[in-house]
This record gives sequence, C-alpha cells and structure tokens, in this order.
Amino acid sequence: MAFNPIIRRRLIAPAAATAFAAGLVLAPKRKLHAESRSDELSFVRKPIYDDLEATSTPSTNPSTPTSSSTLIPSVSEKLSKPSSPTPTDRLAVEVKRTRLLLHRYAVSAEDSLNSFLTSAFKLENAFTQTIASLAPPKESNEQLMPGSIYVLVSAMAGSIVTRRSNILLRFSVPLAAGITAGNFFIPITMRNVGDLIWQYEEKFPVVADAHKTVRERTERFWETGKAHSAMTVAMAQEKIREGRTVVEDWVKKGR
Repeated sequence: MAFNPIIRRRLIAPAAATAFAAGLVLAPKRKLHAESRSDELSFVRKPIYDDLEATSTPSTNPSTPTSSSTLIPSVSEKLSKPSSPTPTDRLAVEVKRTRLLLHRYAVSAEDSLNSFLTSAFKLENAFTQTIASLAPPKESNEQLMPGSIYVLVSAMAGSIVTRRSNILLRFSVPLAAGITAGNFFIPITMRNVGDLIWQYEEKFPVVADAHKTVRERTERFWETGKAHSAMTVAMAQEKIREGRTVVEDWVKKGR
C-alpha cells in the first residue's frame, strides 16, 4: 500500500502527456483571446449590394461593440442622401438653357421683321391708294398728260419772267402761274390735290388755321377783283354805247 502514491504518479504523468498531445492536435488554428466576445468570432457576411460601401473592418477594441448596422448602411439612408449631378447632367442643363435663349431671340427677331414688313406693306398700300385717288374719274374726260405738261410750262414761264426780280417774286409768281394753269387745264385733279393737302393740314391746327385765313382772304380778294372787273367792264360798255350814240347822232346831223 505504501507504493500506491508512487504508482499513481507514474500513471498520471503518461495520461497527462497524452491528453496534452491530443489537445494540440484538435485545437483550432485561430487565435483565441480571453476577453474577446462570442459575436466577434461569428462569420461576417459580405453584403449582396455592390454600391453599399462596407469596407470598414470591425474594430478589435473590446470597449466598442460591433453590430451589423455599423457594417452595412441601411437603404433608406442611401436613398435620402442627395446625389450630386454628374457632368453630363450639368452639360444638358446648360445646353437646354442656351437653346431656350436662342429660341427667344429668334422669335423676337422674327416678330420684329414681321412688324417691319407689315408697316412697309401698309405704307405702300396707303401711298398707292392716295395716288390713285388723285386721278380724275374716267367719265370726266380729263387727261393728265397734256394738262400736266401745260401746268409745268406755265410755271417755267413764270420763273423766266421773274428771273431778274427779287426772291419773293421768283418763288410766288411761278407757283401762282402753275396753280392757275392747273385749275384751268386739270381742275378735278387740282381739287383732289387740295383736299389731300387739307387732310394733312388738319393734323396741325396752326397750319390749318393759317391756310384757312389765307384762303378766305384770297377768295375775298378774288371776288372783289371779279366785282371790280365786272363794274369796269360795265362802265366801259356804257361809255362805248354812249360814244357810239354820240357818233351816230353826229353823223345824222352832218347829213
């Protein structure tokens, strides 16, 4: 019995060596830390979305716990984050703005050109109608061609007569001669020209009043001249009649 402890020690030593060798064979190759958590030893899965950036490795600091929310950001956070425009988007915006600006200028230029052409057509139409309104009607048998030549010749004759006079006579006499000849050769055309001039003068009251005053004085002077000439002609005819009577009496007495 005294040898039992010695035998027991000899049996324990080989058993311990055998257990230690089996433990070395069956032990995992990954290092184990006494203070590491069980969730750190779990396998970290790779995210299935490529655009989610989860490249940060979990911290080995035991004081900061690592969870799946810190490894993979949520989809809502990714969608809520505003995306910056790409260079293609910025170029498309600038091209759109340039096209709208060019279209606005093109429309404005087209409207201006249309307005100018419309004004030119209206002016041409008004000028044509005005010239046509000055011509005499066909039933009047008034011819413009010879009558206009007569008026021009009369005005030139008046300027020739007054070529040595002062500037007032050189301007007024040819004008008066032309107007007189026009009223005699082409009276309807002259009346139409006078009406057209009066329409333009009505736009300026001062000119219209002056024209009216001059016209009234001219008509009064013309009427007065006609009355005096008629009286002179009547008096001359009376004197001629009296002289004829005297001569006839004298001839009768002489017989």
